[in-house]
Amino acid sequence: MTPALPGWRFRSVVVEMAVLLLGAVILAVLIKSFLIQPFEIPSQSMHPTLQVGDRVMVSKVSYLFGEPARGDVVVFSPPGRPEPDRNVLEVVWHEVREAFGWYDISEAALIKRVIATGGDRVEIRRNQVWVNGRLLEERYLGSSTQEETFTVDVEEDHIFVMGDHRAKSSDSRAFGTVHQGMVVGKAVFRIWPLGRLGGI
Repeated sequence: MTPALPGWRFRSVVVEMAVLLLGAVILAVLIKSFLIQPFEIPSQSMHPTLQVGDRVMVSKVSYLFGEPARGDVVVFSPPGRPEPDRNVLEVVWHEVREAFGWYDISEAALIKRVIATGGDRVEIRRNQVWVNGRLLEERYLGSSTQEETFTVDVEEDHIFVMGDHRAKSSDSRAFGTVHQGMVVGKAVFRIWPLGRLGGI
């Protein structure tokens, strides 16, 4: 048998590596699209629970057989943001970047805490939040404050969300309730930094 030429062997290894890399990328995109996705915290709106630069894993299957509940930390597309006009290559590149947790900050989804769900009445009285006439216990809050005073009835199939850092969060107080169809998933686990690894 004639031994394989070194050049052919090198090309074979390159092809195998390329196929493995392509397979890994496709698998990452599929996992991101249907199961779980990394998300980087872009702002201080969820401080002290989450800090800028933290990375969390967002479960996309949490709400397949249920709905967002009060207290859940969810990632969602902000209401009113138009869908970007992309060609096929731009769509593929966007999906690959998101699969590995790389975001264009102008396109990033938001992450907030669910305060109320469909049918609830939310009343904000300065530094207190009341849901259906009961004061909401919010042990997750830092030293942030809120000066608003208003009442809102949450529509069915919608959620009312707020950041844990009320003074630095643009949330349902600004853009209104969020339709459940806009929810990407539930933040379930912090993977970075390693010193604060754990559930949310």
